[in-house]
Amino acid sequence: MGALTGRDLLRLSDLSVGELQELLELAAALKSGSVTLQCQKTLGLLFYKASTRTRVSFSAAMFRLGGQVLDLNPSVTQVSRGEPIADTARVLDRYLDILAIRTFEQRDLETFAHYANIPIVNALSDLEHPCQVLADLQTIQESFGTLAGTTLAYLGDGNNVAHSLLLGCALAGVNVRVASPPDYQPVPEIVEQARAIAGDRTEVVVTTDPIAAAKGAQALYTDVWASMGQEDLAQSRVPIFQPYQVNEALLEYADSAAIVLHCLPAHRGEEITDAVMEGPHSRLWDQAENRMHAQQALLASLLGAA
Repeated sequence: MGALTGRDLLRLSDLSVGELQELLELAAALKSGSVTLQCQKTLGLLFYKASTRTRVSFSAAMFRLGGQVLDLNPSVTQVSRGEPIADTARVLDRYLDILAIRTFEQRDLETFAHYANIPIVNALSDLEHPCQVLADLQTIQESFGTLAGTTLAYLGDGNNVAHSLLLGCALAGVNVRVASPPDYQPVPEIVEQARAIAGDRTEVVVTTDPIAAAKGAQALYTDVWASMGQEDLAQSRVPIFQPYQVNEALLEYADSAAIVLHCLPAHRGEEITDAVMEGPHSRLWDQAENRMHAQQALLASLLGAA
């Protein structure tokens, strides 16, 4: 994984097909205990949005590598008082070995990456959630023994998770179908980028039909209908997104061995039912655990320890 040393991960398309597969293999080896790595470095977490899984999984991953974590809460640092990103980036570059940022605008990540020499990791932006999808792909591979030729159906808002799934599945050789209401579909530029990456290897489908997306799929995936910062729109979206709910009736259309995924937190009874979340097809808790293993592999690779 030496090719990743010192690089940024702002979008999943920053990785090549081979680099993605090597990361997933390393994550599996770290999870099984067949590989142990040490990397006594310092990770900074600069999170402008609330977080449970991303914050804790990054922290646990770094501690497992023997490193340290500094929680750079914006409310108690000068960024809350309007210090320019360029200034903050150049200072943090002198203190840290790597910086994970959870923010709103993708361009803020790009500014940090421009002014800092240390690796910058996208821990979620409004455009993408690449680290989540590393764990998603690891979970699919664990469940079926392979990624090539499997089909994932994402149902719901064409948001940051949908964008990273499109790109990640295209890289990994997974057929990907995104079913969203007409006015809530993924950004066309990302869809076209995913199709260019997939080429003739796999299909990249965007549709408004949840049943067509789910038919024969090995993985059904959903996310909240209103992302962080859109809470005031949540109730108005319920009738629009109701046909895209992952429930037992929709699961009947999928492969009989299909797994169900959700990046969490879930609004039970909205985008997914309790019965499905707690049912035999659910892999939500394995998926959440894999955030730690996938990010441990990523941190070690970017820091040159893998």
